[in-house]
Amino acid sequence: MTPRLIYVVGASGSGKDSLMGYARNALAHEDRVAFAHRYITRTANAGSENHVALSPEEFESRRKARLFAMHWGSHGHCYGIGIEINQWLAKGITVVVNGSREYLAEAAKLYPELAPVWIEVSPAVLQQRLEARGRENADQIQARLERNAAVQIGARRGTVIRNEGALHSAGDALVQCIRATMGAVPCV
Repeated sequence: MTPRLIYVVGASGSGKDSLMGYARNALAHEDRVAFAHRYITRTANAGSENHVALSPEEFESRRKARLFAMHWGSHGHCYGIGIEINQWLAKGITVVVNGSREYLAEAAKLYPELAPVWIEVSPAVLQQRLEARGRENADQIQARLERNAAVQIGARRGTVIRNEGALHSAGDALVQCIRATMGAVPCV
């Protein structure tokens, strides 16, 4: 089976980081899958995502040196996925990345075998999670909720995972989808 890029997307607060952490732990023994770090112009202690923090100048320097396979901007930060993913894919490894819904179309052009996984939660759950994490004020939370409602998902393809219950429920669904992409089991 051709190695694929699993591109996980969802609103900030949908639980992508928690689910990807769960899947990373569940698949730690699996040598045919790798979870890519994101390079972000945000401090390493901001949020739960395990990422590489870069200054805006460091990010721009790496972008100019073509060290990112993909990069985009969102909410005042720059995000990048390193070119190491291309080596991993070439070696037959399935790669899981934390992507951007807005960058998905561009990512699919770069990686035709891309397998999108949409993490979804209801607006009420999303609001509750955004308020609980305390990174945004009330106006910023409202803007995120409105942005989430406006994201065009009618033409989406891929797998949808609802993440409103226990972590293991949605986490197991993500693990199953990763294994399916590797050819081990069907993805439901």
